[in-house]
Amino acid sequence: MSDVPPAAGLPTIGLPAAHHDGSELYVPQGVPVLGSTVPVRVLVSDPSVTGVHLRTVADGEPRWVSGAFTTDGSDAAGQRWWTGELPITGPVTRYRFLLERADAAGQPLEPVWLNQFGLIARDVPDYHDFRISTNDPGPDWALDDVVYQVFPDRFARSAGAPAVAEIAPDWAVPAQWDDPVIGTGPQTPLQFYGGDLDGVREHLDHLRALGVTLLYLTPVFPARSNHRYNASTFAEVDPLLGGDEALAALADAAHRQGIRVIGDITTNHTGDDHPWFRAARAVDASAEARGRYYLSDDGSYISWLGVASLPKLNFGSKALREDLYGSQDSMIGRWLRPPFELDGWRVDVANMTGRHAADDYTLDVARGIRQRIDTDRPESLLMAEHGHDYTADLVGDGWQATMNYAGFTRPVWSWLTGGTDIGGQFLGVPGGIPRRPAEAITGTMRDFDALVPWTVQQRNWNILDSHDTPRFVEIATDPAVAEVGIGLLFTMVGVPMIFAGAEIGMRGVNGEDARRPLPWDRRAEWDIARLSMFTELIALRRSVEALRRGGLRWLLAEGDVIAFLRETPRERILVVAARAAWDGAALPAALGSAAETLYGGTDLLDSYGALAVPAGGPGLGVWRLH
Repeated sequence: MSDVPPAAGLPTIGLPAAHHDGSELYVPQGVPVLGSTVPVRVLVSDPSVTGVHLRTVADGEPRWVSGAFTTDGSDAAGQRWWTGELPITGPVTRYRFLLERADAAGQPLEPVWLNQFGLIARDVPDYHDFRISTNDPGPDWALDDVVYQVFPDRFARSAGAPAVAEIAPDWAVPAQWDDPVIGTGPQTPLQFYGGDLDGVREHLDHLRALGVTLLYLTPVFPARSNHRYNASTFAEVDPLLGGDEALAALADAAHRQGIRVIGDITTNHTGDDHPWFRAARAVDASAEARGRYYLSDDGSYISWLGVASLPKLNFGSKALREDLYGSQDSMIGRWLRPPFELDGWRVDVANMTGRHAADDYTLDVARGIRQRIDTDRPESLLMAEHGHDYTADLVGDGWQATMNYAGFTRPVWSWLTGGTDIGGQFLGVPGGIPRRPAEAITGTMRDFDALVPWTVQQRNWNILDSHDTPRFVEIATDPAVAEVGIGLLFTMVGVPMIFAGAEIGMRGVNGEDARRPLPWDRRAEWDIARLSMFTELIALRRSVEALRRGGLRWLLAEGDVIAFLRETPRERILVVAARAAWDGAALPAALGSAAETLYGGTDLLDSYGALAVPAGGPGLGVWRLH
């Protein structure tokens, strides 16, 4: 932000007429008990509101909750808290508020709904209702995470690693660490740089200095590819990565430095050389073996998106379920126990797992995996990959959260794009990245947030890029604009995930090209300013409770500017993000009379009796309001 003072008569950022979310200010934290009641609160800034009513759904029928909401009276700025009791009527209880209104003369005005999307002056379906769940949302520690994704073949080679040419398997195209990545074509998944798990362990000091608390490893199982999503077995770690001993040593070293570790597994498919698939295709295959896949009598089979090397698993098979997650010796469970003690899993293409034609076992599989991790390593993490609409699958008793491409990556890219050509695809949507205003992208964010419980919103991984996307540096080409996106990553509701190398400005125009080896020995190539920005923003998030656990109250979304509050009972944080120059705005008196600058280097200016955000941009500012 610039330090240009605001002009007299600057417009004031308005407060929402009413607000409610699932954070501590509005709903007691913890898991409610079915049949109990919990107090829920609404913060009202509109003086025309004269009463609040609560509507819920019990046994499929809408019900008005008896008992009037009470108000504690107005504060000096006219804000009022209204409190009522919500009965918990099911595993996921939906509710919304109806606000009665009257004009200054006491004449009735049209009532409005308050649901998870905001204030609605018309009748609407229940899909945007608030949700409160009796399901365990997952580990509390996940709310405080900073996640770091590592693609093992490209992160680091250990000091004692043999030459790539000596260890390259028959399927591989050996590459030296400084060779360019083959970003397209048949050799792309075969290019082999020889990164290993000991190399990751040797660079844990980089993660700790950055402020990382959770290391996410893409698959480590043997496979005939560099990405290892076509596993030939789930029973061992690829010897090319150092084998089982290397994973145990990495997890132990990370835990001793305060960093948890999760793995990556494909429950949708295996490689075509997996023992299960070989047994299924054998001439004398048993019905049990054949039933693990979608095999036809003529030998044809269903595979992931038609890729023959990735045969799809059929979860109609009880034997498959037992071996993958149902038994104590299952593949999911064994890596959670000593000596590995992984802290959970990210599940590849979770949206497709168990789904084919009339079959839909997805949520049953999610619940089964959840039960296994809760048994073998309680307080573990279960993340699902979804590239689009995840909301129907995040019901609370299976997957705990998702990688938030739909509700964060896509809208942020749309707002901050510099017009980069990313090959005619926009995260799976034909065409380039559309440049959209703040109103559109915050609408998308609110749409997705409104369809899951607050506990899921808090745990979703917000992502600027990953091993499956172009690098964010290719999307937001102006460094000042990129800072806005990076700032949103660490200040929005959700958990920030960093793809290894993003913090030093690594490039890549598509997902494969983005998987370049990290230039540990070429530090002159590092973007030190970006590294400092990441480090500062991570430290800010880790030091400010409201940025990790606070509610979200939108204040402004107009064209080039977004402003919102993150709030707990103990602090109120203002975030303003501008993708271009803007004229600034005054803050309403209800937000306080003093502010402490936390990020952005610019104080809120009090030029005419009210705090004001100065003109400027592009940039990001973060302030604690008093």
